[in-house]
Amino acid sequence: MIDAAIVGLGRWGKGHVQSIQGKSRRVRFVRGVDTAPEALRDFAAQHSFTLCTDLAEVLADRAVQAVVLVTPHSLHCPMVEASARAGKQVFCEKPLALNKADALAMIEACRSAGVVLGVGHNRRLWPSMRELKRAVATGELGEILHIEGHFSNEHSNNAGGTWRDSPAESPGGGMTGAGLHILDAFINLIGPVRRVRAQLLVRKPPPVPLDTAAVILEFANGASGTIATVRATPVFWRVHVFGSRGSAEAIGEQEVVLRKSGAQPERLMLEPVDTLLMEMEAFADAIEGRAPFPIPQSQMIDTVAAFEAIVKALESGATFLVDAS
Repeated sequence: MIDAAIVGLGRWGKGHVQSIQGKSRRVRFVRGVDTAPEALRDFAAQHSFTLCTDLAEVLADRAVQAVVLVTPHSLHCPMVEASARAGKQVFCEKPLALNKADALAMIEACRSAGVVLGVGHNRRLWPSMRELKRAVATGELGEILHIEGHFSNEHSNNAGGTWRDSPAESPGGGMTGAGLHILDAFINLIGPVRRVRAQLLVRKPPPVPLDTAAVILEFANGASGTIATVRATPVFWRVHVFGSRGSAEAIGEQEVVLRKSGAQPERLMLEPVDTLLMEMEAFADAIEGRAPFPIPQSQMIDTVAAFEAIVKALESGATFLVDAS
């Protein structure tokens, strides 16, 4: 059993605890770190871990083997670097970093310390997205020509007035909170991005913003793509891959529609899974040397580099090449 600390116990941090504590036979949380511990005493007692307010205290605890970071985005780089120096295995929620330079520094810190770095892109593990990955990888769709994605999640209503509204912490309107999931899905399915252009239209600024972001992408392999995200509309997920012999469309977590030339569309309804538990089990596999963490470091960098270029494009309206160096 890997003894871990959960750092940041907001909505998503609590979600990690609820998915893993007492359910995983590989990982358990023994410590928790948060700036408002008094409000979390009952939650920590219910899930059998102790609380503190200082990451340094947890990093000095020899019983803690790994840390799971669910903190404001600007804290990811210093926290990953400090955890690596302390010899702790590191799992960091997305976005790994807000720029490529920080992502490279984090990866190098973990490499130098000989510890695993995992990143939380749990939607890669949705049954619908795994089926899309299979359809692309087997070649049954033919040559991939285009990909479209949309993720909206009422972020404006659910997180209005919090740090997640800050342009410094969550730049690019809805791209950081929602659109980044689509971007990572694209890189998992299609490969690295070469060029981006984008627009951010703001009807009402934060708090409780009303805005839309739209992105046009060119991939290194010549395929094209589009991303859209709205911060104030009911939850919706769609990724649609178009190939020369067919297309595959993921709608939400479990639904896939396959369309092939000369055949009727085929609709699949897949069994649900707990993706937070699955990604933590994959993290445990990497720590124990059973298998590499399923998101290669090259893709971690590709996602952050493309995200950084998209944010610049959203802010300026100009076209940007992705830093692939």
